[in-house]
Amino acid sequence: MVVQSVNRPSKGFRRRDWLFPIVNALLLTLLMFITLYPVINTVAYSFNDGTDAVRGHIGLLPRKWSLKSYQSILSDANVFHAAYISVVKTIITTVLNLLVTGMLSFTLSRREYVLRKLITTLLVLTMYVNAGLIPNYLLISKTLNLRNTFWVYIIPTMFSCFNMIVIRTYIAGLPDALVESARIDGAGDFRVYWQIIFPLCKPVLATVALFVAVGSWNSWFDTHLYCGTEKDLYTLQYLLKMKLATTNQSANAAKSTAEALKSTTNTTPVTIRCAITVISAVPILVVYPFLQRYFVTGMALGSVKG
Repeated sequence: MVVQSVNRPSKGFRRRDWLFPIVNALLLTLLMFITLYPVINTVAYSFNDGTDAVRGHIGLLPRKWSLKSYQSILSDANVFHAAYISVVKTIITTVLNLLVTGMLSFTLSRREYVLRKLITTLLVLTMYVNAGLIPNYLLISKTLNLRNTFWVYIIPTMFSCFNMIVIRTYIAGLPDALVESARIDGAGDFRVYWQIIFPLCKPVLATVALFVAVGSWNSWFDTHLYCGTEKDLYTLQYLLKMKLATTNQSANAAKSTAEALKSTTNTTPVTIRCAITVISAVPILVVYPFLQRYFVTGMALGSVKG
């Protein structure tokens, strides 16, 4: 009678089998806490009383609750107008960037287009060779006459070479049979793109849309350069930056006079800065969950082939 031996896992192997998930979970939990702590701490400071916040050592919860910082910011009617400008600017910039960059990416991904390598090379060169701030300022403000106009936010941001490379790489990974079968049925380039390629590019387009939207929403330097004298075109980020600078000046002046000190006891630059950070980040945090599933897929698939 032949007894077959059964290869049983050793104790050391079984120990490693359950030890890895535990260690992995602990490390990820620690990493999550390290990542979230600065965010939660900033929110706690923003809801804390200004005088008490100067003492520091605030953890995850405010030590002395107060809404004075938010009231100080939101009491200015210009904040809502600036928020409206930022929202409109972000939406238009994102839509036009996806429209222009997406169609150009589809064109440059077609092998039958004989100039695609030359145009791609010229566009990529702009990522490495830049004329600088002064030539860009002269081009936008003097040549194009976009200074103190809303279009200064839109036209210079309608195309991104980096986003074009990401979208083109994703499109190049799609089966060529889809385009060939559509053209056999008589579909033109526009119909092929909008009815076949565009629906399949939702993951990468959502990723690019998130990049463009975050960049447009957080941008303030373009307002400082081109619309600094036009208050109706102030964006939320620029207005909040100016308000933070004003708060710092008031705090410095408060050190010399007791009356000014009394007027700034409820808010300080620390709490104002944290409240500004929260107000600026909330819109992006609201939008991100809707694009998260596309964001992960788009980043993975858009970087496989070159």
